[in-house]
Amino acid sequence: MPADRPVPLDEYPIHQAPLSMKHLVSGDRNAYDRCIFHVFDHAGRAVLILGLGVYPNAGVIDAYATLRTGDELRAVRASDALTDDRMNLSVGPLSVTVDVPLRRFTLRCEPDPADPDGLSYDLTWTGAFPAVWEPHHVQRRGDRLMLEGRRFVQAGEVTGRIRTGGEEITLAPGEWTGTRDRSWGVRPIPGEDGGRAEREHRPEGFHWLWIPVRFEDRFLMVIAQEDADGHRTLNEAVQVFPEDSGRRDVQLGWPHTEIRYRPGTRHPQSAVVHLTDPSRKPLELGVEILASSPLAVGAGYPPATDWQHGTWQGRGWTDRRTYDLSDPAAHPMAAFGVTDHSARFTLDGRIGHGIFEHGSFGRHDPTGFTDHTSVAP
Repeated sequence: MPADRPVPLDEYPIHQAPLSMKHLVSGDRNAYDRCIFHVFDHAGRAVLILGLGVYPNAGVIDAYATLRTGDELRAVRASDALTDDRMNLSVGPLSVTVDVPLRRFTLRCEPDPADPDGLSYDLTWTGAFPAVWEPHHVQRRGDRLMLEGRRFVQAGEVTGRIRTGGEEITLAPGEWTGTRDRSWGVRPIPGEDGGRAEREHRPEGFHWLWIPVRFEDRFLMVIAQEDADGHRTLNEAVQVFPEDSGRRDVQLGWPHTEIRYRPGTRHPQSAVVHLTDPSRKPLELGVEILASSPLAVGAGYPPATDWQHGTWQGRGWTDRRTYDLSDPAAHPMAAFGVTDHSARFTLDGRIGHGIFEHGSFGRHDPTGFTDHTSVAP
């Protein structure tokens, strides 16, 4: 379709600027719009992470799925040229279908005819709680805006089947949990010279926690981002209740986290998140790590060395591969990326399940890490 023609989305009253929906208000090459879903069992046997993103000013759409079982991680990635059909959330064998906005989704990875034992799935993800906004996220390096994102998060149930290694896994109700995050804005795409901002304003340290937890009667979201000296740049702790409960969201103060790391690493084994209810009563969110999936291996998050989101791979690119995670030395960059841990949580006698997303790089004074080589004793 010629650039000067309307696109199908222009038929709907959803415009935010006097532009076609084909074009963003911003011309920033790093503009993005994407989602991530987590699907995991309560015994720590499997963690499925999948997502899809569009990068309008780069003209790219891509998607990925990774499944960790034991020490094996199977990955499927696909990338293509972005078209004007923005309602079609599919690329290669991977697709996300919005059946009911903010409520129900169909997630699919079609099998590879050349590899019948490879990863595929057909899942229905259903929200159990309302989606809730996360804090407006802004990061600068010097005067350069590096990241500005708007996000919402939700927890729910997942049913369906996953196939991998010749085995079919049926997702039994009550034994699996799903979380998801939807975000858009500006976020770095590889391939750009950072210039002076990158060279003169290199951060000494970065500490990140993103913790969505589903309990039977409530959803809990905790976020904390800190600089090297512990200065908090992003903060959230909120409880969300079912839509029909009539209860408002409840803020839970300023979270402080104590993490017990595996000796010689920055890999968390357990944690306690200290919260405070509106009456100033202390609350403790206990965390027991069940399984871990590094986002820099297979999922395309920095500092992945084989593929990262938003990069042009050519038309119709699909890649399937299997990673052995038994030897951390085989994936040295994974330690410098964020890892998503499925976890069992406790709160005031309740038991829940969710994701303990953790990243700690460089100096972090509150933890005692002094530089990029520093690890737990």
